[in-house]
Amino acid sequence: MRRQLVIFAKAARLGAVKTRLARDIGALAAWRFYRATLFGLVRRLAGDPRWCTTLAVTPDAAARRPGLWPAGVRRVPQGAGDLGARMDRALRLAPPGPVVIVGSDIPAITCNHVARAFAELERYDTVFGPSDDGGYWLVGARRRPFIPGLFDDVRWSSARALADTRANLGARYTAVLIDELCDIDTGADYARRSRPAMK
Repeated sequence: MRRQLVIFAKAARLGAVKTRLARDIGALAAWRFYRATLFGLVRRLAGDPRWCTTLAVTPDAAARRPGLWPAGVRRVPQGAGDLGARMDRALRLAPPGPVVIVGSDIPAITCNHVARAFAELERYDTVFGPSDDGGYWLVGARRRPFIPGLFDDVRWSSARALADTRANLGARYTAVLIDELCDIDTGADYARRSRPAMK
């Protein structure tokens, strides 16, 4: 059984990605940011031999349009439903082995983060990479046993998303957190990322 990395991605179309960010910095700048982040992430992660990488894409029809995506990576449609339904489907349909799912709009994700998540799945049933807004940029499951209802009734895009998901584990399943990373959703987030670090 191979480790399976699934990158959730939206087709990088002007006006259709990072819409909250676009309100602050403009649609073109938000599109450029998202596309650069997606392609850079795939370049970093997909070539690592420690796991197999799949792009789970939306809208579904875009999976058949190679020009929208980095070359050389297997693509599958995300399918219908909210984010929870789509991630549940990715966990169920991935080839055998532990699965880690990441988003495509977190610039700081590295191979070391993914490797650590897979290493934690040797000891825990699930792993989460928390974000500073109460959500998470990474979720992984070893799938032995499969956890039913992991994403049921999660309040997505809220400060409760991680807490809701962990509550679905109950007392039966174990979880561990890895590094907190920041999503870039607003102009303020974007400015902080672009600002040189103080020495």
